[in-house]
Order: sequence, then C-alpha cells, then structure tokens
Amino acid sequence: MATIKDIARLSGYSTGTVSRVLNNRSDVSEEAKEKIEKVIKETSYQPNSNARMLKQTVSPDTTVIVRASKSIFLESILEEIQKRMREHGEMINTLFIGETDDEIAAAVQIMQSRKPKGLIFIGGSLDNFSEGFSRITVPSVLVTADAKELGFENLSSFTTDDEDCAACAIKELYSRGHRRIGILGGYPAEQGEIRDSYRESRLRGAVRELERNGIPFDPAGDYEACEYSAGGGFDAAKRLLERSRDLTGIFALNDAIAAGAMRAFADMGLNVPEDISVIGLNGSDYVHYTIPRISSIRQDITMLASRSVDDLLLRISYGGPAVHEKIPYEFINGESLAPPRR
Repeated sequence: MATIKDIARLSGYSTGTVSRVLNNRSDVSEEAKEKIEKVIKETSYQPNSNARMLKQTVSPDTTVIVRASKSIFLESILEEIQKRMREHGEMINTLFIGETDDEIAAAVQIMQSRKPKGLIFIGGSLDNFSEGFSRITVPSVLVTADAKELGFENLSSFTTDDEDCAACAIKELYSRGHRRIGILGGYPAEQGEIRDSYRESRLRGAVRELERNGIPFDPAGDYEACEYSAGGGFDAAKRLLERSRDLTGIFALNDAIAAGAMRAFADMGLNVPEDISVIGLNGSDYVHYTIPRISSIRQDITMLASRSVDDLLLRISYGGPAVHEKIPYEFINGESLAPPRR
C-alpha cells in the first residue's frame, strides 16, 4: 500500500505539500495539485483511518514543551517551529518548564486538560522519556535528542549529533595548539553525572576527543558546571580560571555560556583570543554580534524545526512510523580562537 512518502517521491514534491493537497488546502499551486492528485489516483492511496479518527476526538492544537527558560538556542528552535506551524495554518500552545523539570509529567497534565492532537518537546531528558513516555498516546516529536533507542512508535526525534559537535569543537582548539582546555556547562547530579542527556553527550564527546589526543581530563580542575545562560557562563568561567590559571582554551557547551565566559575574562584583564581562546556550540545568530565574534559549531535550527513540524503533522493526519534523523552541523570560524601565547 502506498504511503504519503511514496506520493511525495513519485510526484517530486515534499510531504508537506502532499499533506496540504490531501487536506484540500488552498495554498498549493494548481500544477502541484494536479501532479499529486494524479499520483494519488494511480497508486490508489488511502489515508490512515485511525489517524483520521484521532483528529476528530482531540483538540485541534499542538502543544510545544520547552525544557529551558533561558536557552536562546532552544527559544530559536521554538520561533522556527511557530513560524512553520503558522505556514501550515496550525494552532500551537507553548509551555516553558525549568531546565531540571520533568517534561513528561508536564505532558501528562496537558494530555488530561487540553487533549492536544500532538506534542513537540524542545530539549529533554532521555531518562524521563524512558521512564514515563508510555503514558503519552498522541503523535510526538523530540527535538535536540535522539529517541531512536527508546523504541516508542509515536515518538520521532530530530537532532544533531552532539557528541560529534563537541568533538569538533575540541579539534578546533587542538589544531591551534591548545593542550590545556577547560569545559563549561552542565548540571552534575550527586553521583557526578550530567542530568540532561543531550548535554551529557556534549561533555562525553569533548572528553572523548581530549583523550583521543592524549590529553587527560581532570573534572576537578578542568570542568565547571553551570546553567545554560550568559550569567551561568560568567560565574563558572571565573571559578574555573581562579583554580586553573594555566588554561589556554575554553569549550562552552553552548554559545550563551561562551558569551558570559568572554565577559568574565575581560573583567579579569584577559583578552580573547590573545590570552585565552573560546569556542561555543549551537551557532546562534547572536554569535556574529559579540566582540569578538564567537567561534562555534552551528546546528541548523531551520532544518531541525521544519523536519520536526512536517513529520508531526504528517503522522497526525495519516499515521505512519516514527522517524529519527540526524541534522548536519558546521564549524563557524569567528574571532575567538587563536594559538596560545605560551
């Protein structure tokens, strides 16, 4: 039996365009409509009746749960998702929760009160999903973490390989001659682990690359935990450098932390990158406007958002299996990296 993806492939149009034709939307060109309807007729395509029934018994909106109230990166993803949903004529509700709150518990309450037709989680702990997501019955998407191994049929995920991104950041520092590298960011639990799964993978990727290059990682001397904000980066950078003054390079687990760290170093009388180099992660737009411009590993926010929205709306309307996809990244060579002076 043909699927909506088959229709898209055979017609040469995106699944989003096919979805709009199937929903009798007016925002499709006549040429596209004719080609898609021809393929539908030739393949005898039939919409998923269970998905159709689901649409008739739930609220017409989608709820987005953002697990971070101070993350510019996650808020940028939210803005792109809101834009994409508006393009599809879809209603959306947004809930912000704390960086250490349980997003699944929040989702269960929303399911009971609002009965949304779908859920999008921006940021999240895979431990929380593993323990509680079985209570969620509507099509859902997790953005910025890979849920493939969890095996939930109604949970897709779109993310960038955070381990590889972090390793890439360390490579950039190492290639410029840095051997004393500090790391900022993350929430250590009582056992010394990182609470948030996708952030843990960033730390894991950085440590892996350090050790691959023969640089031992000393958490007590080379790492400082902090919240994912400029203020967190500011305070953590001061603490880290006060006890490890021989550090020549800093990897911040996101760009906001990097910006805060650079302000802290300036207050300490250090110049970036002459005295100490800094690299961030996410590639947020504002890295182009700091002084100096922050070098970063850029994740494609637009693609993360568009793939997440298109997949969710597709499964809400026509069913289908969950999708798990890795979005490419790239290095942005700003002005905050240089070889160490000593």
